[in-house]
Amino acid sequence: MELKTVYFKNPGGENTEEVLGIVRQRAEELGIKTIVVASTSGNTAVRAMDVLEGLSAIVVTHVAGMREPNSQEFTEENRQIVESKGGIILTTAHAFSGLNRAMRSKYNAPALGDIIADTLRIFGKGLKVVCEITMMAADSGLVRTDEDAIAIGGTGNGADTAVVLRPANSHNFFDLKIKEILCKPHL
Repeated sequence: MELKTVYFKNPGGENTEEVLGIVRQRAEELGIKTIVVASTSGNTAVRAMDVLEGLSAIVVTHVAGMREPNSQEFTEENRQIVESKGGIILTTAHAFSGLNRAMRSKYNAPALGDIIADTLRIFGKGLKVVCEITMMAADSGLVRTDEDAIAIGGTGNGADTAVVLRPANSHNFFDLKIKEILCKPHL
């Protein structure tokens, strides 16, 4: 089998429109209905809702307090837009951090989640993101682990990475399978 992977010259949000177009096309070709989208402020999610209309969009945000205590980076305006267009917004603990971050902060000690996350970043930050958000969605019961999905992530802001994958719950991390890399930055 021969498949196409698009490599972007630079990482980041400048690739968002092309990523969404690639995802739309491949979802139609494969009959995939579930798309998991990483979005910090909600800007990528709002744009995804337009391009991915008719598909089930699960938007995964940063956990509350990620940047500063008692704050949420996903804006209320964007939340209302995404939900009005049928998107589901998931805000929950990050699969690779959570307790790991506490261990690192208090004891200056890396934990298994840190090592896995850093290993995935070898292929690009967005590749780590797509794995993590898909496990978060699976753990929340928003994606099935017996059906393929497409996940969209990025580096910094916007989208620059998309994959077709078979989701897994975080406690079954090694069952997660990346089937196709649709696009990513050329690092």
